[in-house]
Amino acid sequence: MDERLERFIRTKLRSAGKQFEEAREAYREGRAPAEFDLPSDEHGRAKIVCRRYAERRAARIDGKGRPACFDADHPDCRGCAEDIREGVVETW
Repeated sequence: MDERLERFIRTKLRSAGKQFEEAREAYREGRAPAEFDLPSDEHGRAKIVCRRYAERRAARIDGKGRPACFDADHPDCRGCAEDIREGVVETW
């Protein structure tokens, strides 16, 4: 097979693989708020009220119930994650 054709096919297969992984990750992240039964925006981010800064925030929630802004060293963040898992977090 021609070297240019092989390179073209390899490039296209690599690109398709990357697109598949991105779509799979987006699907997984988009599902997270539903797992915790939280209202979400059009991008799949949970609409929560931040306990640390007392502001409305749209954040992705990981599988352990932690928002993307989570800081393990801060007690308000740890409390927020606990509230998300228990289903009592303040939302908007």
